[in-house]
Amino acid sequence: MERESDFTAAEAAASVLQWWSDAGLDALVDEGPRDWLKPRPAPGGAPAAPDASPAAAAEAPLPDQLDLFRAWLADAPGLPFASPGAPRICPSGDPAAGLMIVADMPTGEDCTSGTLISGEAGRLFDRMLAAIGRDRASIYLAALSCLRSPDGRFGTEGAQSCAALARHHIGLAMPKAVLLLGDACSKALVGLPLVQARGRWHEIATHAGPVKAIVTLAPSFLLNQPALKAHAWADLQRLIEEVNR
Repeated sequence: MERESDFTAAEAAASVLQWWSDAGLDALVDEGPRDWLKPRPAPGGAPAAPDASPAAAAEAPLPDQLDLFRAWLADAPGLPFASPGAPRICPSGDPAAGLMIVADMPTGEDCTSGTLISGEAGRLFDRMLAAIGRDRASIYLAALSCLRSPDGRFGTEGAQSCAALARHHIGLAMPKAVLLLGDACSKALVGLPLVQARGRWHEIATHAGPVKAIVTLAPSFLLNQPALKAHAWADLQRLIEEVNR
């Protein structure tokens, strides 16, 4: 009776192991440690498909020329928040203008219009530029992310990846100064919230060397807090003095 019981248990164990093997496990017993997150070779020994995740995109070598990097932004499948058919609002303006302005990400209205900082906020932005003798053709305008996240916000991983890409972008453009619009840009590129960062110069570390930066309030925020326009005007004056030297 005991032998029959032992045989039945062994048979049951073999059946369970065979079930897991049929389900796709590639090793039934393995004493050594294994990195289960490492991509496995495709069937037939072919190399696994490249990882198109945002982390992989950030780790891959980035184009080292501005025109190539801009083309890469327009097509790279592994950018944070990328999905099939998602609109991308790519950089615009003159990269040689000496003044680069960085927003956080496109709004829903921007995605519809195809223009970064559009609508009522865009009209205020244009007036801010006119106040310092500039327009959209005489600045270089970009965003931390050319894609909008599903909730319009940055998660930690997305913000880190976008910040790395933005630093590379700034290093390729090498403007005299960068104007960062809003809290997300401030945290990503100078490591401080806007309330602590504005009112003074900062340096953004890039592969080509440090670039001077000022943080100010985003036009969309100023629409709801018009009393704070004086602070933005002071930031713009400080900025244009440096750029026009």
